[in-house]
Amino acid sequence: MIFNEYQKISKKTAIYPQKGANFIYPTLGLVGEAGEVAEKIKKTIRDKNSKIDQKDREELAKELGNVLWYLSQLATELKIPLEKIASLNIKYSGLTHY
Repeated sequence: MIFNEYQKISKKTAIYPQKGANFIYPTLGLVGEAGEVAEKIKKTIRDKNSKIDQKDREELAKELGNVLWYLSQLATELKIPLEKIASLNIKYSGLTHY
């Protein structure tokens, strides 16, 4: 699946106040979900000596999916295609030769 396709599909599942004119809601969701990813990693460091097993990977994949969903909604609110974000990230991070 390409980014813009994901963005279009995920937009259909977005339900929040003033959808289409509310960049604050997905911003707060994005930070909250990123915090959940960080919390799971922190507990892995503390409780499992930084060893990530398959169950951890599955849980982190779900949380990272939530991060992606909120990122997509924020990009939609800002009228920025995810493809453009990904391309600019590659361009400006020096990753043009991958």
